[in-house]
Amino acid sequence: DLANIDPMYQYSLVFFFQLFALAVNDSRNPEETIEDLSVRCKQLNDYFLYLLYKNICRSLFEKDKLIFSFLLTVKLEELAGELNEQEWRFALTGGISLGEQLPPIPADWISQKAWGELNRLNQLPNFKGFMNDFTKDMNKFKEIYDSLAPYEMPLPGKYEKFTELQKLCILRTIRPDKMVPAVQLFVIRKLGEKFIKPPPPDLKLTFNDSNKTTPIIFVLSPGADPYSQVLKLAEEKGRTCHHLSLGKGQGKKAAELIDGAKNPKGPGGWVVLENCHLLISWMRDLDKICDDLLSEPNKVHKEFRLWLTSYPSKDFPVNVLQNGVKMTNEAPKGLVSNLTKSLMTDPISN
Repeated sequence: DLANIDPMYQYSLVFFFQLFALAVNDSRNPEETIEDLSVRCKQLNDYFLYLLYKNICRSLFEKDKLIFSFLLTVKLEELAGELNEQEWRFALTGGISLGEQLPPIPADWISQKAWGELNRLNQLPNFKGFMNDFTKDMNKFKEIYDSLAPYEMPLPGKYEKFTELQKLCILRTIRPDKMVPAVQLFVIRKLGEKFIKPPPPDLKLTFNDSNKTTPIIFVLSPGADPYSQVLKLAEEKGRTCHHLSLGKGQGKKAAELIDGAKNPKGPGGWVVLENCHLLISWMRDLDKICDDLLSEPNKVHKEFRLWLTSYPSKDFPVNVLQNGVKMTNEAPKGLVSNLTKSLMTDPISN
């Protein structure tokens, strides 16, 4: 689903296998013995779910992280057999207007669009009779409409006992401008607050998740340049960093840099190839190089690392995206994000 949002959001089955194996090893306390299988399964499921969330969020832009949390929550409901497909589609689209004749709008605070969605909501099986209740309790629904935080207001009558998704459907018709905080509350109530607060980017953790055969891919946004961070990490690790900004005619030089750095008899250097999106004609060769790294690990120095940077591009090799360790690099937005990045950046963090 995420690949429909951005072509760089690609993940392989191998990636999930590796994550699950990591969760099996790291979720158990060696000093604790769990004999009840159901307790162990819950422990493993909870640990894997948050590990998956952290690893996927690392490769998403800020604007897409809440979408992922929402999709994850809904997918879990679907697997548990608790998701109503009609209500899910309505929450996303507000239903489809077929030009049907609607009754007169009963109040001036209800827009034409909202009135159409209210009538379409009334057609869903679990909302039969909703329009009668709406007109009967219109003053209470008006209070929700006027509220600064309508997603926290109790719904009139039986609707307060509705599921969280059904409440989202009702809110969408009345206050669609508050769907973002409402979705956040939906995720919090289902999975917990930590699933709407992704951890800040950490280059060292990303590096630790990589190995000599998996490239590390920075998905760029305007104004972002991760090279200085990579160079500093290389200095800390005592590694030589070979840098090349890709452009016309640079493909051969890039391949030579990789061949030299990966040589198992050499010192084991790092190669940073910036702006891969500017050399689309060489992407097929890059795909072949990364495939050779995976298929012939004995010919790769154990300390070798391949770093790639690129703006989102539909021409970037899918196999490289799926098998690589991805990380977004963008300027922080908001006071909390800016302060967090400042505290984690030299010289303050050192």
